Amino acid sequence: MKSLMDGIYRLGKDFATLSMVPKTKVYDEKTLQKGKDEYRLWDPKKSKLGAALRMGLKETGIFEGAKVLYLGVASGTTASHISDIVGPSGAIYGVEFSARSIRDLLSVSKKRTNIIPVLADARMPQLFAPRVEKVHILYQDIAQKDQSEIFIRNADTFLKKGGVAMIAIKARSIDVTENPNKIFAQEKQKLLKKFNIIQQINLGYFEKDHAFFLCRLK
Repeated sequence: MKSLMDGIYRLGKDFATLSMVPKTKVYDEKTLQKGKDEYRLWDPKKSKLGAALRMGLKETGIFEGAKVLYLGVASGTTASHISDIVGPSGAIYGVEFSARSIRDLLSVSKKRTNIIPVLADARMPQLFAPRVEKVHILYQDIAQKDQSEIFIRNADTFLKKGGVAMIAIKARSIDVTENPNKIFAQEKQKLLKKFNIIQQINLGYFEKDHAFFLCRLK
């Protein structure tokens, strides 16, 4: 199977990652066996990064050995695919505020040892900074009114110069009464103060009122 971008493979309309832990599913994803290799199909209905890929995301910046800070990691659905890409030499610091989700993530991290669960509030990076190193990639999926500000604050604290950052912005979490496209435009202006925006994708087909931004730190 040919790699479309680092660690991500294309199978028809689907995307997949080469499983780091064969015969072990994370979220009841479909798998495909090719010789000795097992590929995990990336469900775009259960992962915003998976949805962005299906909607035309050109790159992720994620590579084997990369260090990743994932804000709003939840139980590890998307993080498990990133885990496949970065491999044993990489690391994903998964920050999550929900104790229930962290318990689920701990179960995943027992076999995927490159996932490091961090029970913390992403709004206060200074509190978990001692446990997280500088990273190549910042990824955020947090449904909060101040989600862009949280993203920028963590980029200032953890993201290496020139690092890649991705954020899924949920318009209804910012203002349920405003037109989502207006909110996306407002949030984009905030991001432009800190990042160069490589690509913006509307995830509406898979995630209503969501926009995905691929950025690079200035």
